[in-house]
Amino acid sequence: SAIPYIGQTLVEWAWGGFSVDNPTLTRFFALHFLLPFVIAGLTLVHLTFLHETGSNNPLGIPSDC
Repeated sequence: SAIPYIGQTLVEWAWGGFSVDNPTLTRFFALHFLLPFVIAGLTLVHLTFLHETGSNNPLGIPSDC
């Protein structure tokens, strides 16, 4: 592995063992399926906070131009 000290441990954790097998495919499929929902949820939270606090205007340019 390319990461010193923890690389081999990370590879074994991600793969579920020493080789790519059924646990690896299941793990990556679950990540592939759930990650878009997590990103969409975080985007909605971000937009909600942005809506509540409003945007920042550091240059002081009027927004009605």
